[in-house]
Amino acid sequence: MPRPASHPPPGRPSEPHPSAGDVVALYERTAAAWAARRGATVALEGAWLARFAAELPPGATVLDVGCGTGVPIAGALLARGLRVTGVDAAPAMIARARRALPPGPGCAARWLVGDVRTLALGERFDGVLAWHSLFHLSPADQRRAFAVLAAHAAPGAALLFTSGAQAGEAIGTWAGAPLYHASLDPDEYRALLAAHGFGVLAHVAEDPACGGATVWLARRPPARRADG
Repeated sequence: MPRPASHPPPGRPSEPHPSAGDVVALYERTAAAWAARRGATVALEGAWLARFAAELPPGATVLDVGCGTGVPIAGALLARGLRVTGVDAAPAMIARARRALPPGPGCAARWLVGDVRTLALGERFDGVLAWHSLFHLSPADQRRAFAVLAAHAAPGAALLFTSGAQAGEAIGTWAGAPLYHASLDPDEYRALLAAHGFGVLAHVAEDPACGGATVWLARRPPARRADG
């Protein structure tokens, strides 16, 4: 998803910018343009995806929240032999994912229309990914979303997501329309992760090797083995 050129200003607004409610509709009507701009090749994200995949067992299940068209992120995970469930709130994005990476022999993918704010699949995954998606939610919705992510994370699950570098909102532009972004403070992300049973493995703010993205990799502890 496009990221804003400027960093979110500090502060925690009581009400999100009006564009916060337009994100899904904007991507729905511009899915074709987004697919063309995004391209089919993993480049800057590759090192982080490799690090995420290294935390997972062979053939692991991954929930990709805000998967867009599935290309290139989910596709790269599928190429590693992982089983991916991609979820996006824009039906046009999911339709493109189903065409680009149709489930079947040789493609362990499943594509679902869904919103992370209300997602309840009744399943737990070995890995959860939210790459350039959570920051399209308001701060309040981001806080609530961590409970949803945790509910879908199995013991020992890895979590990879991106955020802003500091708390606040930033309004970018996509296809001539305002595109909402928001971030919490890094300390609040750490507190939310801890509250939902995740320990931070790595956090790089404005990673120069990843196009300036602020990236988090976290993990839940594995299930305890019964004695004897």
